[in-house]
Amino acid sequence: MTRTTAHRLLNAALLLLFVTPVLAQGGAEEMTPEQKAMMEAYIKAGTPGEQHSMLAERVGDYEVTAKSWQDSAAPPVEEKGTARRTMIMDGRIMVETYNGTMQGTPFTGQGMTGYDNVSGKWWSTWNDSMSTGIMMSQGTCDAKMVCTFTGSWNDPITQGPITARMTSRPEGAGTEIFEMYGPGPDGKEIKMMELTYRKK
Repeated sequence: MTRTTAHRLLNAALLLLFVTPVLAQGGAEEMTPEQKAMMEAYIKAGTPGEQHSMLAERVGDYEVTAKSWQDSAAPPVEEKGTARRTMIMDGRIMVETYNGTMQGTPFTGQGMTGYDNVSGKWWSTWNDSMSTGIMMSQGTCDAKMVCTFTGSWNDPITQGPITARMTSRPEGAGTEIFEMYGPGPDGKEIKMMELTYRKK
């Protein structure tokens, strides 16, 4: 457990400790100003808003065309897959489950995407069948859901982190383009992957 997670759990526990007895005895009007401020802050932080509604619009089943590059000078490898997107946590988080192939090998993956009301940042996670680790990313999205994220994962060759830049954008009704860029053999950024999502 990280220090930040422990701190949040402690804050939540303190909020319950102070607020629950007060609510049981007479409601919010019996709270001190400090208790009211704490409760309002947690309610605001935990209430889904416009950004979460924007995520919910992407829910559905998709056909996916995946292109991947190992050499920027060579043609990409093109493969097919499917993705299902659902909302969990009462509309707070979108979960994507992906099934397809990667370099001819069966491949499954699962990611979560959300918006943190506290930090004002979008975030995402990714796990798949080619790793036992996790990729964690953070970024921004505009009102049209044109997004740019930066994330990292642990490279099994170097045993160190690799950082990648990811973009996604709508391309007409029911279509979305996802692109991933990372360091090439010379350390310069190259396009590693492009996924085209088409809603069924």
